[in-house]
Amino acid sequence: MNNINDVTFEEAMARLEEIVKYLESGNAPLDKSLEVFEEGVALVKLCNSKLDNAEQKVRFLTSGGEEISDGAVPESGVQGI
Repeated sequence: MNNINDVTFEEAMARLEEIVKYLESGNAPLDKSLEVFEEGVALVKLCNSKLDNAEQKVRFLTSGGEEISDGAVPESGVQGI
């Protein structure tokens, strides 16, 4: 993966599934397994961040567009719809 920030949530999840299958196969050399595991950790962090952002947007929109109790407000309006 060239730039992890350009990866969509769905692409990251698909890659994570590939990584899990690869690691569970038990046929990978240790160095390659660690490299792939590191990529997986980065993808999990990315997915968590994207899910957190989506949750904040949903909470913002369902609160009538007002700032929600924890102060979280989406960066901008919903795009891509």
